[in-house]
Amino acid sequence: MSEVVVVYHSATGTTKRMAEAVHAGAAGVQGMRAVLLAIESAEIVAGRWKNDALLASLDVADAIVFGCPTFMGGPSAQMKAFLDATVSRWYSRAWANKLAAGFTVSSTPSGDKLQTLTALAVTAMQHGMIWVGVDQMPLNPEQLNRLGVYLGAAGQADPTTTPPGVQAPDLRTGEMLGARVAQLASRMRASA
Repeated sequence: MSEVVVVYHSATGTTKRMAEAVHAGAAGVQGMRAVLLAIESAEIVAGRWKNDALLASLDVADAIVFGCPTFMGGPSAQMKAFLDATVSRWYSRAWANKLAAGFTVSSTPSGDKLQTLTALAVTAMQHGMIWVGVDQMPLNPEQLNRLGVYLGAAGQADPTTTPPGVQAPDLRTGEMLGARVAQLASRMRASA
């Protein structure tokens, strides 16, 4: 059975909503095991993130989907601390040839989300992973990929809900990305 792990950091709950959508998309693919893992602030001590059990869960996955909010034009500090802690996997090439994808949420339509997704993609590429983007054309503001981001799923927080949520089309885009990653992971495992 193939496995997709969605690993994310969420500060206000909006990125968690997007992570749950990505997870649901992956879990909906037949023969797929999908796992949802949160990066917790308490795992960061003296600026360093540490959770060996979480890293071990990622080591056995066929695909890893990274997600975090976009803060001040980049990944949240918690996600950056996690990414920095993956250097041991970089040295050993533990994640080489795994599939990777990413998602992010901010409060505005742009919010410099592309910078966050680029940081996630570059980290994955340094690990030797194979990046999966969004394949939907942004032709309708109520449909998939309404924000026109192909590097990963991008979400806009919805300030009209309490607590703030994520725009419905963006959640559907996250779900589609999760399903796409899961389908590709299944194909790769079947051809191996």
